[in-house]
Amino acid sequence: MKTTTTVFLLVFALAWFANLGQRDLFNTDEGRYAEISREMVASGDWLTPRLDGLKYFEKPPLQYWATAAAFEAFGQSAWSARLWTALTGFLGVLFTAFAAARLFGTEAGRAAGLILGGCLMWVFMGHASSLDMGVSFFLSLAVGAFALAQRDGAPPGSRQRWMLFGWAACALAMLSKGLIGIVLPAGAVAIYVLWQRDWRLLARLELGAGLALLLAIAAPWFILVSLKNHEFARFFFIHEHFERFLNKGHGRFQPWWYFLPLLALGLVPWTLALPGALAAAARRRPLLAFNPQRFLLAWSVLVFVFFSVSDSKLFGYILPIFPALAMLLGDWLPRVGSRPLAWLCATAALGGAALAALTPLATQRLSGNLPPELVAGFARWMMVAAVAIVAAGVISAISALRIGKGAAIAWLAIGGFAFTPLLLVGYQSLAPVYSSRQLVERIRPALEAARHVYFVELFDHSFLFYSKRTAIMVGNKDELDTSLTWERRNYLPTVEEFSRAWRRDGPAVALMSPYEYDKLRQAGLPMRFLARDPRRVAVATP
Repeated sequence: MKTTTTVFLLVFALAWFANLGQRDLFNTDEGRYAEISREMVASGDWLTPRLDGLKYFEKPPLQYWATAAAFEAFGQSAWSARLWTALTGFLGVLFTAFAAARLFGTEAGRAAGLILGGCLMWVFMGHASSLDMGVSFFLSLAVGAFALAQRDGAPPGSRQRWMLFGWAACALAMLSKGLIGIVLPAGAVAIYVLWQRDWRLLARLELGAGLALLLAIAAPWFILVSLKNHEFARFFFIHEHFERFLNKGHGRFQPWWYFLPLLALGLVPWTLALPGALAAAARRRPLLAFNPQRFLLAWSVLVFVFFSVSDSKLFGYILPIFPALAMLLGDWLPRVGSRPLAWLCATAALGGAALAALTPLATQRLSGNLPPELVAGFARWMMVAAVAIVAAGVISAISALRIGKGAAIAWLAIGGFAFTPLLLVGYQSLAPVYSSRQLVERIRPALEAARHVYFVELFDHSFLFYSKRTAIMVGNKDELDTSLTWERRNYLPTVEEFSRAWRRDGPAVALMSPYEYDKLRQAGLPMRFLARDPRRVAVATP
């Protein structure tokens, strides 16, 4: 059994990391975070994050540091840009399995790992560069460590070690995405204590040593960056946390129910099992001093409600909920009957069949906004992914009835895992629309000869990364409006000023939309056409 588990983990690791470099880095998040790390390496300044040469204080630096280190070790590529996200996602699956096994038993641990490893949103976010996976991993470490520390029968030494481990994880979560790294775990503990009326638990939190450890890990960067940049503290702590949470700006306002369909979709293929697992977790277990199911339920509800009431919502915000849900599902699913489990697997197959049937319709709708030939390439992979989930659903349903529930869960997890990478490979078909890599490669000689690069009424994060250049923005400030109030450079406010600089300042390359290109050409601006793709035109000075 041990050999089988080792082989399975090796195959899972190879499958998880194999296709990180198969897709170009897409705008906006992937290009942004890769570029900030690239500029960190290029400048040698690992204290002050910068984007397009300007101070960028929206998030703390842990992922930038990790990605910059990957660039130094492995070179600058899509694979190394996604490595930190992939590593934290992979380790999150392993820790979820480990924690569930300690809390609920070996069978539950195995199931929890399979469930998270086959969960659509966790796999997707583990293969796309964003900050949500890193913070979700460390929050899950903190929550899992707390549950392991407080579980019945934990010896005092083990309890203290796990609590300090949890405090350290909170610190790393803070360095990943800010104050939610401590606010959310503390909130979950408070809700659990009130729910269970377990006031004695507060004396077992290692508050003194834990806070000291948290400050020792998290505080130095916040202090040093504040001393060097007087703008940081107000912008980061007030604007990025309180004002963003309470403000409908930033183009992120969504209705209160926004995360309900995302949760249902993100938990595929386990969605229909969730109500039963949540109901089981809510039951009172009077013989236990600590109820890990209720604590994980309190955590899940808090994360969901916290981000639902915020006026700023993005789909990745609820990612921290999935490891806890996987543990609750892992505890409950192996205990259901073979027939209900077979029905769950069969519904996954039906869902895959529905996706296959709807693929032509989706292709038609997408082709209204995107080049049809690119959409056709994506549709082929969508069909392959749908067939994979159909096959896995059928095999797992048969396994539930004839072999055993463990085999059924494993097959459904394999199908859930395979679905997302196949879809992501197909997503590369859309790269000419969402990434600038191919365009940059076509104009590389002109870029090497240029003194300046201009972005005319647009901003393209992936272009910066692949060209290894910063650009002078013209008109459109993108997300750097506040940064430009701190440092007035790399910016021209009008196209007229750009036109004068273009004629005056020597060899240059400009990136613009087809619409802007036609306007400037009709206005008589001297330009040498270099290349274009569906959304961008690149030109050079004559």
